[in-house]
Amino acid sequence: MRIGWPRRVFSQVLLMQLTIATGVTALATGLFLAPLGDQLDDQAMRRALAIAQTTATRPGLADRLQNSPPSPDGPVQAEAERIRRSTGAEYVVIMDKRGIRWSHTSPREIGRHVSTDPSQALAGHEVMQIDEGTLGRSARGKVPLRDSAGDVVGAVSVGIAYESVRDRLISAVPGLLAYAGGALAVGALAAYVVSRRLQRRTHDLAFSDISALLAEREAMLHGIREGVVAIDVHGRIRLMNDEAQRLLGLTPVDTGRPLDEVLGPGRTTDVLAGRVTGDDLLTVRGNRVLVANRMPTDDGGAVATLRDRTELERLGRELDGTRGLIDALRAQDHEHANRMHTVLGLLELGLHEEAMEFVTEVVGVHRATAEQVAERVRDPLLASLLVGKATVAAERGVPLRISDDTLLPDRVVDPRGMVTVVGNLVDNALDAAAGTADPLVEVALRAEGRTAVLRVGDSGPGVPPEQRELIFTEGWSTKEPPAHGQRGIGLALVRRLAERQGGSARVAARSGGGAEFTVVLPEALAEELDPAVPATAGESR
Repeated sequence: MRIGWPRRVFSQVLLMQLTIATGVTALATGLFLAPLGDQLDDQAMRRALAIAQTTATRPGLADRLQNSPPSPDGPVQAEAERIRRSTGAEYVVIMDKRGIRWSHTSPREIGRHVSTDPSQALAGHEVMQIDEGTLGRSARGKVPLRDSAGDVVGAVSVGIAYESVRDRLISAVPGLLAYAGGALAVGALAAYVVSRRLQRRTHDLAFSDISALLAEREAMLHGIREGVVAIDVHGRIRLMNDEAQRLLGLTPVDTGRPLDEVLGPGRTTDVLAGRVTGDDLLTVRGNRVLVANRMPTDDGGAVATLRDRTELERLGRELDGTRGLIDALRAQDHEHANRMHTVLGLLELGLHEEAMEFVTEVVGVHRATAEQVAERVRDPLLASLLVGKATVAAERGVPLRISDDTLLPDRVVDPRGMVTVVGNLVDNALDAAAGTADPLVEVALRAEGRTAVLRVGDSGPGVPPEQRELIFTEGWSTKEPPAHGQRGIGLALVRRLAERQGGSARVAARSGGGAEFTVVLPEALAEELDPAVPATAGESR
């Protein structure tokens, strides 16, 4: 069975750490043992030299050397043997100036010339060396022997058996290896603990699996049509995909910055930061309606997903409008049938003049309403919207009245944006006024220079003071959600559109009961052209 390189991150890291720990331990042991032999040799030579120096300074030793012959029973041999036994040296040799031994461990060597060169010691120098002699290899120390006048009369040579030095070196190895083994065991245990922790953090995956997951994650993040934002425990953006950057209006350089800094205060920041909790939370960013969900992660951060509901909300509102129009047409069809039956009855009775008066009256009321709106609201889109809303309001039994001070010239810069504002306010007002004792919705649109001021009042129950800011919050509504989605978006969009133009949206109590919404849109109207100044070529086109 072939043994290959392990695939798992845990196994690879553990193997590498064990290899490094073993290598470091072996290297440290070798570095320690390499100079140990030399250190023991040096210690042995210095010990031999110290014994030789002490022996050479013994009182009367030089006189006994000069006044007695070399003999195994002589005083010099006796003194040397006593020193050898007390110090544990291998030998203590005392020689004269000719190099003849006066003492030796082996008595038969007494009277013979020493086996190594004594010239340096006899010349007055101290010598340390490792050398071979009659007793084998030893660590030696040689010093000159001087008389009372200071003259060299001989030398003292002391040897330490080299076997004892080697024994000390060998005896040190097991202890050193024990320490190295202990250090290796501690290192292996630490490597195992670290590897196990890494195994849990990487879910026991291989490096190739992690690389593949990273590539798949990048492809998935940048391929899905939902925004994904990862946030760390400190509220900083860890990563975000292309769709999240588009929906939030951010750029890649915003990665790593706090949410409060890049998004600013608001509901979107609160939802992403987790200060507002729940599922499918609605929020408005710019002119987009977003649905956000947030999932905490094990490290204290979170991953948030964002879906763009702007188009769905627009379609839902169109569906609501279409349903309202269908209801109005159904009611008109019923009313038209009643009117036709009335005309038919008048004609059958021969009351032709009465029939003509009845038809003229019915047509005149509708024409008067349309002409009244068109005269005061010069923008075609807004005028059409109000005429349609007046028809729907009439079918719901709620009069929609255009205020006498309404006058809006045909200079609206963003008619679609203003249609969104007016349409949302009128729809809410109709819902609030419907079913009340004396229903009424009143609309006022005025121009103050380039500023458009919109007011929509209703005879509904009104808005309590403590809720007058909450009603502009995304997702907040007192009405049941429609079948196609959620409520709580219209007024949030109204305020967002107003604030984007530097204006405001607020609600207050209406005189006579109900609520009155006021929206101020600075620079919503274009500059009024001077009739005396001819239009430029570009303007004429």
